[in-house]
Amino acid sequence: MRDTVYCMRTIAVWLALMPIAVLPFNGAAASSRDPAIDALLADVSAVQIGEGISQLVAFGTRNTNSSQDDPTRGIGAARDWIHDEFRRIAQACEDCLAVSKQSFEQPAGARVPQPIVITNVMATLPGTSQPDRIYVVSAHYDSMCADPADATCDAPGANDDASGTAAVIEMARVMSRQRYDATIVFVAVAGEEQGLLGAAHFAETARINTMDIHAMFTNDIIGGATAFKERPDRNSVRVFAEGIPSNETEPQAQLRRSVGGENDSSARQLARFIRETAALYMPQFNVNIVYRRDRFLRGGDHIPFLERGFAAVRFTEPHEDYAHQHQNVRSEDGVDYGDTLAFVDVDYVAQVTRVNVASLASLARAPAAPSDARVVTTQLTNNTELTWRANVETDLAGYEIVWRETTAPYWTDALFVGNVTQYTMADLSKDNYFFGVRAVDTEGHRSPVAFPKPRAE
Repeated sequence: MRDTVYCMRTIAVWLALMPIAVLPFNGAAASSRDPAIDALLADVSAVQIGEGISQLVAFGTRNTNSSQDDPTRGIGAARDWIHDEFRRIAQACEDCLAVSKQSFEQPAGARVPQPIVITNVMATLPGTSQPDRIYVVSAHYDSMCADPADATCDAPGANDDASGTAAVIEMARVMSRQRYDATIVFVAVAGEEQGLLGAAHFAETARINTMDIHAMFTNDIIGGATAFKERPDRNSVRVFAEGIPSNETEPQAQLRRSVGGENDSSARQLARFIRETAALYMPQFNVNIVYRRDRFLRGGDHIPFLERGFAAVRFTEPHEDYAHQHQNVRSEDGVDYGDTLAFVDVDYVAQVTRVNVASLASLARAPAAPSDARVVTTQLTNNTELTWRANVETDLAGYEIVWRETTAPYWTDALFVGNVTQYTMADLSKDNYFFGVRAVDTEGHRSPVAFPKPRAE
């Protein structure tokens, strides 16, 4: 009976993927829901997230310069608690997670009065068939009040960024109950408020060790500020995605300018993937892509990854309450200041957590994006010939060509073309459209889109 069901399911998938017609799609319509991912989303608990935020707030301050050996107050107590939470989750899944600390000495500087040890805490869930393909999801567990170097003031950091840290811990708990083709790294970094120090160390270590990081998410200020609970766009999260890559060389810039690829960086393709995934699994909760690297006068832990060539995006609530960020806890003229738990909406944090979970699981279950995608430019023609290298996955069904008008922000059309490495789109000129290629497995999981470069030879 099981074999019969499997065969019927496989036939249904192939029928759905056959290139019978070119159909427009709105993102979600291009895929079908995976019941295993639905189960993950149902398991996300706002209660667990709220308890995590409360515990992090209870450490009084998590300033990177604060005590590292006080068991109840300071950055060291928070570090050890996060490590213990990851270890508890690992024990529950029979040590499926490798829990570790990544420490380094930071020299004195503008926001670091004296040399300190900064520690990132991580839990790694190894992939089953492609463990070297890696996805990173992060938050920063340090906090600050008005003075980022003040090691003693109360800095509860409920929204910035206990919300993100508790979300990452919850992701590890939920996602550790299933297995994925690729590796997922859950990490809480420190030193963010001192200049993205922990994330920069992680990213540089990854670069030196040539880690194959296909995507990085950072969750920073996802607490759903209660002051904006009645706003019409409440059921949404901003995903910041840069266009022109931070590490772009001059030859790469010349190539980008020649094809108009300013809106098709790897970060933008990642953001589009997240948006499509959220539309599929959480149609009542929107992903609003912001075509910027980050907000004005601010920066997050995705930036060191972008600067080293990794695709990375930032998740942040749609409206920020600046009276409850980077403020000393106090009350003035009847107004409360300070980043306290009272101004965090844990149900909102749970929704953003679900967007992360759905996107990470979809990425780690799908094939990798096709490599060396090219648009052939050897001659003038009104057709568009695309080529790419074959993927290595054993469950690959084939590839999909996607395209859109040059003024469209998202992919609007798709065509499954089979398990080939070349396809010509007849009567669709590369001069008039942007094209991309993505891989599809036998269960219908789709990779992010690979944006082709010109091939003139």
